[in-house]
Amino acid sequence: MTPINGTALSDAIRKDIARRVKELEYQRKKVRLTALMVGASPAGELYAQRQADACKAVGIEYTLITLSGQSSNDSVMTILGALNRDPQVSGIMLHLPVPEHLDAPRLQYAIDPIKDVEGVNPANIGYVVYGRPLVAPCTALAALELIKSTGVNLEGANATVVGASEIAGKPISLLLTQHNATVTLCHKYTRDLPAHTRNADILIVSVGKANLITADYVKPGAVVIDVGINRVTLPDGTKKTTGDVDFESVSKVAGYLTPVPGGVGPMTVAMLLRNTLHCAELIAKQGN
Repeated sequence: MTPINGTALSDAIRKDIARRVKELEYQRKKVRLTALMVGASPAGELYAQRQADACKAVGIEYTLITLSGQSSNDSVMTILGALNRDPQVSGIMLHLPVPEHLDAPRLQYAIDPIKDVEGVNPANIGYVVYGRPLVAPCTALAALELIKSTGVNLEGANATVVGASEIAGKPISLLLTQHNATVTLCHKYTRDLPAHTRNADILIVSVGKANLITADYVKPGAVVIDVGINRVTLPDGTKKTTGDVDFESVSKVAGYLTPVPGGVGPMTVAMLLRNTLHCAELIAKQGN
């Protein structure tokens, strides 16, 4: 089994992003990401700080707008509208989760598709469906880049995606279809899951259930991409981060396998940065 090093791949992508950001700066065009957080929390603030650090490392300007947890849908919509119209802002994202009284999908859908760095606006999903992606979801792009890094031919390959979430499973299925793979999308109602996964040349798992996929679920030599991130408590009381795939057993069967951590995680951050740059490039073209 060959491990897929998401950290090394993301580092290479970030270097390319930094180069392209400088090219825009030579044209006197900045790349600016504005993130909106409604209701601060220690975990959210830590995540935002990591985003800020990642942006700074490649030359992207980052601004965090923090709103009260009591903010109304209309007040948040007003701010998003202003950011959409602001020519100095090239990318917008909304930190999730938001307080329960807010309509998260409505707020995400209010982001201008050309500034939607997370690719969550229905218009952007629609572009993916029609094979003309403008901005695709970061996790889906991360999974695709990791698969492509193996050199495995996607055309005609049997690909099985376990998990049908809006931000991972479904868009991953669409991107794989766009690359002419034969895709099976499995979910909680799927009957005989192993029958589907054992037929997969490429297996992507995004469920949120630790060690769901074991060696007997995997076709020998398959490419296995583990999107899951789970915190489990060990017998001694310590906590460990693990994926949806039982790495120890599957590593003996798979041809390629992403570790957790160090696989999809760093690549998802890299895709957010690349999407932010891409949005800035699209806006720059509109201005020419």
